[in-house]
Amino acid sequence: MKRITLIFICLSALTASAQSPLQDSVINFQDSIATERSKLLKNNMWVLGAWAGANIVQGSISAGNAQGSDQYFHRMNVYWNTVNLAIAGIGMLAAKKQLAGEHSLNRNQREQQALEKLLLLNTGLDMAYMATGLYLKERGARTSSDQATGYGNSLLLQGGFLLVFDLIQYFENRRISKALDKNAGRWELSSTPNGMGLAYRF
Repeated sequence: MKRITLIFICLSALTASAQSPLQDSVINFQDSIATERSKLLKNNMWVLGAWAGANIVQGSISAGNAQGSDQYFHRMNVYWNTVNLAIAGIGMLAAKKQLAGEHSLNRNQREQQALEKLLLLNTGLDMAYMATGLYLKERGARTSSDQATGYGNSLLLQGGFLLVFDLIQYFENRRISKALDKNAGRWELSSTPNGMGLAYRF
């Protein structure tokens, strides 16, 4: 038992003594990736929050003055963007949380992949919103329902905005993923006569 403990202590000391500027470069690179992802998410949540706020204010004012399908159109914009505003707030908190703790290669890759999958899922939902909007608009015209027509027009507008918004986010994050894969693939952790070391492949 004492021998195992001694070996573990020796290995730990050798690994610590192998700390080099190359390792610092890896850490700095991982931190920069996490910072860029967090900054991008925060900026996008500001855009979503601004869109939501503008729709809530404009919709609340216009709904009281509009008639027919326009009244329902503005009402739905207010309802819809109340949810968007809440999502923007949650996204801001998530952006701050991403910077907490150590940012290893595995953590960065997991978080990046999870975000991109979520954005792809959102684009599918956005298209479903627009399809529902088309259905409601067609139903409103067929049954002379101002409510269905107004709600349908609102879903088309909001779904269209979110589709463009989520696609832009996805391609922005793909750029980060490519940088992560390109640079992370050049670093190798290997054993050396003095312990563990990092090698960079040019």
